[in-house]
Amino acid sequence: MKGKHEPPRNGRPAWADISLDAIAANFRAIHKWVGGRKVLAVVKADAYGHGGPPVAKALERAGAACFGVTCVSEGAELREAGIRRPILILTGWWDGESKYLFEYNLMPAVHRLDDLTALESAAAAHAKKTRRPKFHHPFHLKIDTGMNRLGISPGDAEEFARRYHDSPHLKLAATFTHFASSEDFSIHQTEAQEGEFAQAVGRLRRAGVDPGELHMANSAAIASRPSSWGHMVRPGALLYGYHQNYDPAERRETAERGMELEPALSLRARIIGIREVPAGEGIGYNATFRTTRPSRIAVIPIGYADGIVRRLSGKGRALVHGIEVPMVGVVSMDLTMVDVTEVTGAAVGDVVTVFGADGQRRISPFSVARELGTVTSDLLCSLGKRVPRHYTS
Repeated sequence: MKGKHEPPRNGRPAWADISLDAIAANFRAIHKWVGGRKVLAVVKADAYGHGGPPVAKALERAGAACFGVTCVSEGAELREAGIRRPILILTGWWDGESKYLFEYNLMPAVHRLDDLTALESAAAAHAKKTRRPKFHHPFHLKIDTGMNRLGISPGDAEEFARRYHDSPHLKLAATFTHFASSEDFSIHQTEAQEGEFAQAVGRLRRAGVDPGELHMANSAAIASRPSSWGHMVRPGALLYGYHQNYDPAERRETAERGMELEPALSLRARIIGIREVPAGEGIGYNATFRTTRPSRIAVIPIGYADGIVRRLSGKGRALVHGIEVPMVGVVSMDLTMVDVTEVTGAAVGDVVTVFGADGQRRISPFSVARELGTVTSDLLCSLGKRVPRHYTS
């Protein structure tokens, strides 16, 4: 395997291969799956570790209608990279940031009544400063329907309408909510949230407010709840090739029916050392692993600061020459050890695949996440910034 999957020449033999073609293909599969509805591509957290600007550029070319990020700084980064489509700041803005909403043309989510008042005040000041009396800044209204996190209460719809009618410099572009458990069909929380959302939207309309485009569906709801698709959907993990924690049989069914996804990211490193270790020796911090036979232990220059979460200590697997090998000892900040005793010819410089395919074998972040009792996004977002992203298209 030496010589394959060449990393960028940055002096550190650890890197992530990211296929922009796979991300674009996943987008097209989602877009077709939801019947051509608009797609708000969620690229927060550096596009789930894949790299915000390059991923957003690929998705903009593919036809994304809008982008979702967490904060103003993430939105500004996309604008500075040349992204032109609308950008929604999902958690709103903080005091002192409002000027950047106008400077970078970012749409905030309003999730408190006081947000609306503050946004109108800032928009009015901007209109006066720029001498644009007919200036109308767009925003999305978030309604809390049961997540109990962010969003105005459905009971505040009339008060929102009153304040909105007194906000001549604002334009409600869309109204949305967020599901708490859309992947769980053993309970009926999502159906209840859909009902709450419909009632809240009805109250807005009766109060004379056009709610704009409606969006509810996150990745799991896109895959399995057509009733929630609205005018626009918000895929996150699906864009990067992963169904988020729901039944494997249902994942196969969606692939067979047309939404086949391809994981876009592979995480690799080269072996930087191999030690011949006798039986009975401890490996790594606190000697949590002891050899039971004469062993060949390889060291790779990647650890929990790079994307191999510490919870994989004693549990993780990797691929060397297409053979699955165990991670041994405690995953440290910069280094991880793998047992290559069974890999004939393993040598310094050979590639180790942490996530991705090598030959006929593949290690998926989705499978690893399930084993750890977490979600795929947890692992993807752990990919450290010092791991260079190598983009292919």
